Amino acid sequence: MSSRKNAEQTNTASGAQITMILLGIIVTPVLLASSSLGSQLTLGAATAVIAVGSLILTILAVINIAIGEKARLPTYGIVKYSFGSKGAIAINIIMAISLFGWIAVTANMFGHSVHDLLATQFQLELPVSIIVALGCVIFVAATAFGFEALGKVSKFAVPIIILLMFIILYMALTTSVTAVSKFSNLSFGAAVSSVVGTIIVLVATSPDFGSFVHNRKHAILAGVLTFGLAYPVLFLVGAIPGSMTSQGSLLAAMAIIGSTLPAAILLVFACITGNAGNMFQGTLVVSTLFTKFPKWQITVVLGILAAIVGSMDIMALFIPFLLFLGIATPPIAGIYIADFFINRRDGYDELSLKNDPAIKPLTFVAWIVGSLVGFCTVKGWFTLSGIPSLDSLIIASVGYFLSVQMSKLKTKK
Repeated sequence: MSSRKNAEQTNTASGAQITMILLGIIVTPVLLASSSLGSQLTLGAATAVIAVGSLILTILAVINIAIGEKARLPTYGIVKYSFGSKGAIAINIIMAISLFGWIAVTANMFGHSVHDLLATQFQLELPVSIIVALGCVIFVAATAFGFEALGKVSKFAVPIIILLMFIILYMALTTSVTAVSKFSNLSFGAAVSSVVGTIIVLVATSPDFGSFVHNRKHAILAGVLTFGLAYPVLFLVGAIPGSMTSQGSLLAAMAIIGSTLPAAILLVFACITGNAGNMFQGTLVVSTLFTKFPKWQITVVLGILAAIVGSMDIMALFIPFLLFLGIATPPIAGIYIADFFINRRDGYDELSLKNDPAIKPLTFVAWIVGSLVGFCTVKGWFTLSGIPSLDSLIIASVGYFLSVQMSKLKTKK
């Protein structure tokens, strides 16, 4: 028993360690989305929206991290069981595109943040493309040495990030700037969906981190600490300057409130930890598509591509990109969650993959239907829960359950 415990401590991570890594990843999307949300809502409305969105994320994250702990497989290994060993390739391509999109967006954000910091504080003008390239070197270096290096980066940077966010909060609460009236027609459901959609890809791929956690208790702890406690606090802190100034970006809001220096430094650190995590997950997913290449080479290629794409003017595509993630990704999580509760409570048996079809068409039907429902509710063509990303997840789960029942009926015949 003691030898097993020692092995557990050596080869896995605690819930607190997983939380630190996840925190490092979530800060960048939180900073991008919270200011935009705050600029459209009063502080009271934003608080309610953040609370509901965070509750949904917490429930999903706890389940997903626990599934990763049970399977001891990353997300791409888990989706094979519901989509088929070959069908999962299509899902992994979508996840790879989603993760690379975040890598490129974060690299772009890093370049502009450092550029503005150097220009305003040191009167030093450097091309954004060069800064983006240097940032990608840092991201690759923080990722290429694996999960342990990622943990060390987060352990160093996350406390600094949290300190800077509370400095920004103090500046916002003590400023003479008064909150301005809001004229946004953003509905409660759409606002909650933006809180959920901001980080839904990380939640959907959180089995990646669950596969490293000590045990079920630590998996639950990681989900609750990250999305039940830290995420809503960070989102609210990021939303307050935007709500007071009606500015859609943190830097613009802080320019009105006082100094942009804490916000600029915060963005730089957030980009480093966030993209290190994105690179780690992106490498895991892409390695399933290009199995002949070692992971460090895939990380380097992702870094080179991110330097190229991140140097372009891509922020205009950010909102459509978030909407795509909020529609297409939740159904994937809904399907493998349903598969776990229906078929995998006793574990994931690789032998069953050999007996199952390589592609499971009915699973893809469930995913497409879930995504279409999410798209329709985003467009306002009809309403279910009022939260499109949750609608798509639930419909896909139900669709997968029905597909399993249909398959069982065919087998009996």
